[in-house]
Amino acid sequence: MQNTPSFTVEEATRKLESYCAYQDRCHKEVVVKLKGMRMIPQAIDHIIAHLIQENYLNEERFAQSYARGKFKYKKWGRNRITTELKLRQISHYNIKTALKEIEADYHTVFHELADKKWEQTQGLPPQKRKKKLLDYLLYRGWESHLIYEKINDLAS
Repeated sequence: MQNTPSFTVEEATRKLESYCAYQDRCHKEVVVKLKGMRMIPQAIDHIIAHLIQENYLNEERFAQSYARGKFKYKKWGRNRITTELKLRQISHYNIKTALKEIEADYHTVFHELADKKWEQTQGLPPQKRKKKLLDYLLYRGWESHLIYEKINDLAS
């Protein structure tokens, strides 16, 4: 058997306070971390309740910072951000709130990203160029209707 250290509830609580203070976390990440520390379900519930009460753990704040970060640095669209938040078991309400964080710059970033990729594909045949742009933007989670409109604008 592996020699994994065991933690008291107090030790685990302190460790998770630091874990959550370092960067916003979702409930799922915290539960996985606690299970990795071999905590029993009652202890997990107790620690999570404490983290929520002390505002170390806040799903809405996590969703908002996640959406802002992925949009700003990775240039992800709504679809990709929504999918990733759903994988982390974030509520529909919190996902909607998070997406409001990126509304202001959404179309500007989309057009800049599409124009940049279009320039990078110069020299390719028109169909291949369109396909590359489509695949690139779909993978990053941008809505297909926006992509097709943009392709039509760029190709004409």
